[in-house]
Amino acid sequence: MDPKTKKLGLFEDAMQRVYGPYPTDTPNPASWEPPANPGAGGHRGRYLWTDAFGVVNFITLSRERGSAHSQQLYLELAKRLADTVHSILGRTRDGASRLPGATDEEPLKGGLRIGKLDAEGPDGDGQYHHYLTLWMFALNRLALATGEARWNVLAVQLAKAVHPHFMTKRDGQESMVWKISTDMRRVLVNSKGNLDDVDGLVVYQLLQNTAELFKKSATNTSEASASLDTEIEHYRRIMATHSKSLSGDPLDLGMSLWISHFDRDASWSRELAKDGLTITRDRFLPAAQSPITASRRSPYRLAFREFGACLGIKCYVEDPAQPLYAGAEVVLDAWEGKALDVADEDLRPINLVMYAAALIPRAFRRGYVSLESAEVNGPA
Repeated sequence: MDPKTKKLGLFEDAMQRVYGPYPTDTPNPASWEPPANPGAGGHRGRYLWTDAFGVVNFITLSRERGSAHSQQLYLELAKRLADTVHSILGRTRDGASRLPGATDEEPLKGGLRIGKLDAEGPDGDGQYHHYLTLWMFALNRLALATGEARWNVLAVQLAKAVHPHFMTKRDGQESMVWKISTDMRRVLVNSKGNLDDVDGLVVYQLLQNTAELFKKSATNTSEASASLDTEIEHYRRIMATHSKSLSGDPLDLGMSLWISHFDRDASWSRELAKDGLTITRDRFLPAAQSPITASRRSPYRLAFREFGACLGIKCYVEDPAQPLYAGAEVVLDAWEGKALDVADEDLRPINLVMYAAALIPRAFRRGYVSLESAEVNGPA
């Protein structure tokens, strides 16, 4: 079996184990519903971070399987998953009502819950900025892959709704908070996430650029062109006063390289990527390429964190012939068939979707999906 075919098989197997069984013999999977137990491993089977990877991975499958049938099938699966996330995480935990601020016409105006199993407590439910921006990215990729502007409209709606609730001032200086309550009325974690301002800047720019593309490409898409200029400039101001330093955590490393590859020429991107590539070469790869055994798997080797690092490396480096890219492949080979089978059940879904994304990170890469490869439709 050639390496590409093997990777695609491992990718699909990982997705089936989280979202399966889903049909592969019909372009219209009308009977499929994203499984709720364990599903993505969160409340009522949904967890925002995991499902964001699920949507983007289905988009990858829609292209990599290489047929019109497959493209329609996997995009339908991605859309059904997105709708299910909105219907569960966009509502109160009992499902009785939409989150405060949301309406039937604007279902994401109340934000989206994380999907934590517990309602309260240190690891209780709420809203994370970095989960929300990742979900916005997934909706943006879905809009580009399908040519349906409504998905980007929803992402912009979410972006504008949540932004002010994560903003604060410390000692007179603009800053951010990391976690807020489900109803967006209380701050739960007052510190700023390391990459939250960068994530916001890049993702909000992607949303705005995509809205402009839809506006130019089709009629009746004025709704898609809502401006995010104010929010984008807010992130720029925060970035200007908050220095960036990477902790060495593999997931932080990977997400920094991933977000940096969208704007390689920006000064913040060059600095962040330089640090990330140095950590990759000097610390991450030497440690992560060592054999994985039962005694070494825990507590300091968490599969999803290493997969996040590999994803970021492969998005930023791109050339498989480069040593860092090859090193990431060695890490993925070391994990194959090990922790994915014996990991803590609570972590299995996130491990699997991030493993798949690290194997074939296509739809996470800049330029992989575009309006040129999709029929453009206005908001539904």
